[in-house]
Amino acid sequence: MGDMTIRGIEEVRDIFKNAFKGTTTVGIVCDGGVVLASERRATVGYFIASKAAKKIYQIDDSVGMTTAGIVGDAQTLVRIVSVEARLYKMRRGEPMTIRAITTLLANILNAQRMFPFYTQLLVGGVDRTGPHIFSLDPLGGAIEEREAAVTGSGSPIAYGIIEDRYYKGISLDEGVELAVRALHGAMKRDVASGDDIEAVVIAKDMYKELSREEIDKIRNSIS
Repeated sequence: MGDMTIRGIEEVRDIFKNAFKGTTTVGIVCDGGVVLASERRATVGYFIASKAAKKIYQIDDSVGMTTAGIVGDAQTLVRIVSVEARLYKMRRGEPMTIRAITTLLANILNAQRMFPFYTQLLVGGVDRTGPHIFSLDPLGGAIEEREAAVTGSGSPIAYGIIEDRYYKGISLDEGVELAVRALHGAMKRDVASGDDIEAVVIAKDMYKELSREEIDKIRNSIS
């Protein structure tokens, strides 16, 4: 292995270390649907680059994706998988399953493992088999999270809150409250997570983005 290859590997490692220092995103499987939520702070090192960064994207009618990492890479993946989902629906007359969308993303990420997309993703939604959440690492490793998943630097705090309060069969309303509570806690202790919160409720034939007023009402009730 030459010096150039070693330096290249070290550079990739440095990018990975810096790419995932910020962000907290949450996905929760509920009774009849899925809740996806994220805070909205974007950081470059210790600099707050944005206080209103978008980190949740709609992929299909009842499928969403949260993103952590480099914004450009995440947006590229959103464009690719959104187009593929629409083409599949046009050709087959039915939407892709959550597992199929995740597999497609995993294949794209794994094919680029030498020049990877610097992202960590949650894919969540509802298909004919019910609600599902999958997490994806930058090299295409996919894990089905049967209850809840969290990514980013604030995940240890958010996981503690979710695991303490989550129960099987939690309603969508309770899932939203729990997701906001978990992010609210992470934002208090993790400097790279902060400012606003965005949240999405996904059920069969429904994709709803919560308003700022709805989220603020929940945050005020748990402060």
